[in-house]
Amino acid sequence: MIAPTLENERVKLSLLDLSNYKNLIEIASQDNLIQYSPSDISTPEKLKAYVQVAVDGYYHKTIIPIIIFDKQTQTYAGSTRFGLINWKNKVLHIGWTWIGKQFQGTGLNTHMKFLMLQYAFETLEFDKVEFRIDERNTASRKAVEKLNAKLEGILRKDTLMRDGFKRSTCCYGILKDEWPEIKATIFKGF
Repeated sequence: MIAPTLENERVKLSLLDLSNYKNLIEIASQDNLIQYSPSDISTPEKLKAYVQVAVDGYYHKTIIPIIIFDKQTQTYAGSTRFGLINWKNKVLHIGWTWIGKQFQGTGLNTHMKFLMLQYAFETLEFDKVEFRIDERNTASRKAVEKLNAKLEGILRKDTLMRDGFKRSTCCYGILKDEWPEIKATIFKGF
């Protein structure tokens, strides 16, 4: 499996690994950056362990971890990934996304999601992309809903958080046959 480099005029997405994760140390240390995630990236050591898990998944062909470079500011902005890749059933998840607070609300995430959805549906020819989001994370839920992803259900109290709280997870999906209309309307002009 070769990791793609996906880019447009705004963003460059490339493989995140142990050779480049240090570019994210400052961003990863921002307070409450991933408060709705069971992961912990708050120290350089914890970030390295987080990346190592993703790299292990890459070698097992179940994860493609991505480092995000914002071309507008010429700086690294965060991380995302294709995960839980099911090659047989042609389903994958887009998630584990975190970008520095200074990049939130700038349109960067929309550019990233376009490239990732386009790659999943048009290059990999997958049938479905899923997003799993903490029920309490209204900002991320709204962002995925803007992409016309459909809420398919809520997994009740399915994920243990770092503080011991059991979160409920909203499951959203986009089907391959929905992609052309989403591409033509939501991503018009991309």
